Amino acid sequence: EVQLAESGGGLVQPGSSLKLSCATSGLSSTNYAMSWVRQAPGKGLEWLSVLYAYSRNIYYADSVKGRFTMSVDTATDTLYLQMNNLRPEDTAVYYCAAGAGYGSSWSDYRYRGQGTQVTVSS
Repeated sequence: EVQLAESGGGLVQPGSSLKLSCATSGLSSTNYAMSWVRQAPGKGLEWLSVLYAYSRNIYYADSVKGRFTMSVDTATDTLYLQMNNLRPEDTAVYYCAAGAGYGSSWSDYRYRGQGTQVTVSS
């Protein structure tokens, strides 16, 4: 059974940092790409970053490139998203997801976690 569980969200001030975690299970034998995506209130799904299983290459959306860093601990199958210099427009529910790579629809992802809320406000 595949399980994804995000944690680490919270309320922070602009300019602050947060590190999100995504504990995964049941995916080590698959070739799914792992992604971070977010959904702000009243807006569509926004893809943020992807880690491809074979190449281990990581790619980022322009909106977060240089501020967000995705990483993985292969010993624990845990994904991370280090978010620096947070802005109010980063306020959203953040999800980790497994699927083909990237996309702006939930149909692009096979599995996802329950999400963790990040609120950036002064």
